[in-house]
Amino acid sequence: MAVLGPTNTGKTTYAIERMLAHRTGIIGLPLRLLAREVYDRIVELRGPSVVALVTGEERIVPPRTQYWVCTVEAMPEGMGCDFLAIDEIQLCADPERGHIFTDRLLRARGLQETQFLGADTMRSAIAELVPEATFMRRERMSELTYSGPKKISRMKPRSAIVGFSVENVYAIAELIRRQKGGAAVVMGALSPRTRNAQVEMYQNGEVDYLVATDAIGMGLNLDVDHVAFSATTKFDGRRMRPLAPNELAQIAGRAGRGMKNGTFGVTGDAYPLDDGVAQAIMDHRFTPQKKLNYRNHALQFGSVKRLIETLEARPDHEMLVRAREADDLQTLKSLSQIAEVEARATDGPSIKLLWDVCRVPDFRGIGHGEHADLAATIFNYLHQRGSLPNEWLAGKINRINRTDGDIDALSKRLAFIRTWTYVSQRKGWCDDENHWREQTRVVEDSLSDALHERLTQRFVDRRTSVLLRRLGQKEAIVAEVNDAGEVTVEGEFIGKLDGFRFSQDKGAGVAEAKTIKSAALQALGPQFHLRADRFYNAPDTEIDFTEQGGLMWGASAVGKLVAGADAMKPQVEVFVDDVAGPDVAQKVQRRLQHFIDRKVAALFEPLLNLGRDEELTGLARGFAFQMVENLGVLPRSAVAEDVKALDQDARSALRKHGIRFGQFTIFMPLLLKPAPTRLRLVLWSLAKGLDVFPESPPPGLVTIPAEQGATEGSDTMAGYRLAGTRAIRIDMLERLADMLRSENSRSGFEAKADMLSITGMTLEQFADLMTGLGYHAEKGERAKVKAVVAAPEGVAETPASETTAEDAPAEAAVAETPAETPVADAPAETAPVEAAAPETEVFYTFTWARSARTNNRPARADGNKPRGKGKPQGGPRGKKAPREDKSKSFSARPAKPEKKIDPDNPFAAALMGLKDGK
Repeated sequence: MAVLGPTNTGKTTYAIERMLAHRTGIIGLPLRLLAREVYDRIVELRGPSVVALVTGEERIVPPRTQYWVCTVEAMPEGMGCDFLAIDEIQLCADPERGHIFTDRLLRARGLQETQFLGADTMRSAIAELVPEATFMRRERMSELTYSGPKKISRMKPRSAIVGFSVENVYAIAELIRRQKGGAAVVMGALSPRTRNAQVEMYQNGEVDYLVATDAIGMGLNLDVDHVAFSATTKFDGRRMRPLAPNELAQIAGRAGRGMKNGTFGVTGDAYPLDDGVAQAIMDHRFTPQKKLNYRNHALQFGSVKRLIETLEARPDHEMLVRAREADDLQTLKSLSQIAEVEARATDGPSIKLLWDVCRVPDFRGIGHGEHADLAATIFNYLHQRGSLPNEWLAGKINRINRTDGDIDALSKRLAFIRTWTYVSQRKGWCDDENHWREQTRVVEDSLSDALHERLTQRFVDRRTSVLLRRLGQKEAIVAEVNDAGEVTVEGEFIGKLDGFRFSQDKGAGVAEAKTIKSAALQALGPQFHLRADRFYNAPDTEIDFTEQGGLMWGASAVGKLVAGADAMKPQVEVFVDDVAGPDVAQKVQRRLQHFIDRKVAALFEPLLNLGRDEELTGLARGFAFQMVENLGVLPRSAVAEDVKALDQDARSALRKHGIRFGQFTIFMPLLLKPAPTRLRLVLWSLAKGLDVFPESPPPGLVTIPAEQGATEGSDTMAGYRLAGTRAIRIDMLERLADMLRSENSRSGFEAKADMLSITGMTLEQFADLMTGLGYHAEKGERAKVKAVVAAPEGVAETPASETTAEDAPAEAAVAETPAETPVADAPAETAPVEAAAPETEVFYTFTWARSARTNNRPARADGNKPRGKGKPQGGPRGKKAPREDKSKSFSARPAKPEKKIDPDNPFAAALMGLKDGK
């Protein structure tokens, strides 16, 4: 019986049912993959003890086998089973393998029932060649519709894209991974284990797309809604040729399995199908097969030459055409030219053995010549010793047993192991058949698993695939955020939640990024509200501001400071994604405003109290306003006139708030601490509208390098004053000014050790500092005066008169000897002793540079005007130069009152104590 019809008619299922209705049966299938699929189905129904699987590379034959599932090439002959079926019988017209199917059509029969399953195009050929055949027509269970061309980016889920080369399949799979999240890959060259793993990934919904070769057209049952051809031509081993309509139909028919309708079309660079071709596919109307490929089965093994002649014998029926020269025949012809092979193949058994060896498929695709060499080696071993050497076979297999490398490397190794799997399945070729079959199976499984893993890594982006599937299901997506802010959806990392802003994974492509963003919009809504509540209740210790005005919650940026109407009242701009909603943004804004308001109130409490003091009136209140406006630090030169105008009561009232009237700066010492300084620089920068804020100096440094190009006034806000190439802290500068006040700046003075100590400078650095403060530094050198070492306590000095000759130094003794007196043992001529060069030291003399700095004379520390009329205004008041005492003068004027100690001087108390101790 011939059961004919289009795809999706249930022909294979019907044949399985009929076979199981008999006691024994054989079914021949076109692919190893399909044979494995049918074998698994029958095992589920009848159990593994009665079902055999026989392919070129796999052989599972239980002792009580009743049902044989085979590839067409591996079907055992002469078994006399009750039932026999050949699937995809239309492959009789295939130029590569057609002669094998034709042979089964002509000669394979079941004892009780025989079925040929295939397309309607075989009806006339079967009727002609098998006159006793009856026919059963089966209709397709669903409709198949042509949908035209469609871009891969617009391809709907559950689609299969078909390519006709490995390179084309990989390129399409890579494109789908970037745009759709990934695809499963199915090719005829894959092992059943790899193929099943890829198909399972597609069937269970991990990916929604399948990229395959025309192998899916041979009965593989997949849940496919649409089939798209990326090309309509293929290389058939000899040349590129267009696919015939019936070949296109065989592949397109995979769409719409069962009662579900399907569609087919083209994509990529493939031209749209001709209307007539598309309609023929939909109507299942194709040109009948008029010629079938044939090769003589009645082989004669009298000689190699005779074997080749019988293989090339012409058919005796007009519908049969001699098949083109197959690989096995090419290999036989090549081996017949090798002298050693020719010498061995001299009788029937050896020639039959040679033919069996020539039929080893070239799975490796390494070229005819190299494959022929391998076949010659195998034949020589088998003919000489009866089996393949264990060491040689082990070496070949062990060389392949590696799972490193990329997809191409693993695919090549898998093709190589298929050769040895085939060899190990041949009866009598190995010493221990079971061992080598198991060994090759283990290696093939290992390579298959590794290949599946590499295919998945390269062509499947599980994250995008999962997100697209969840988005398509219209279900609520729940995101999980760990302590590090990493966001996962369905276990897949999609990005990071930094504060209240979501930054998606930077490794995502453009199409993938859109998917991640869509998923994040749905999933992160609840997370934003939970995080906002936690932030609102967080203590101030978890929040901080940066030196550039940023606002941080832990390590996350949540906002920034912006200028307000008042320098002491900055405002807040929050960093919150729009998807979080206005409620979250308002909550974050309120919390940050509370934080910065409290921070200003705590760090600038003395300054705020000064501004709120209602008892200050007149000039004192105006001066307090200037202090608040300048954040507690004012260069004295900028308010010199205002300071002069303040009376003692006003000064006293201001000093109660901690204001110090320094010689160079008026400031509040409490506000020079690191925390207020850091905030003052930020507030000042905001008020100035700076793009880059100056950084606060490290705490504890007395001087720092002067920053080139710094904004004017930034040194003052940092608590420093520029002086030469460095800047000195203003409180330490006032201490230095107190020391300088006692020096004579007119006649000149040298730096004291205390001056260098409080500034932490070398003498050269101090000279540069003094120059920056308005002094002239004159460098000089002089002999260094060595300190006299005092005699140890308790040791009495010996008078010179009591020094004996023995105690005197040798040099002294020589120096005191008259020139006329000869000295014993003295040399005739004594070389002159050179005196050691005196050691020198560098020193600086500092004088006030009146001509250069007449307008920058530092004011007195007590705020009073300089006394005296007509005196130079170019420097600080110091001691006058001592005059030469030419004559004595007497006066009845009372003694001049002693100069009062400046209460602002930090050493005032110490000085008072010293005076009291006189």
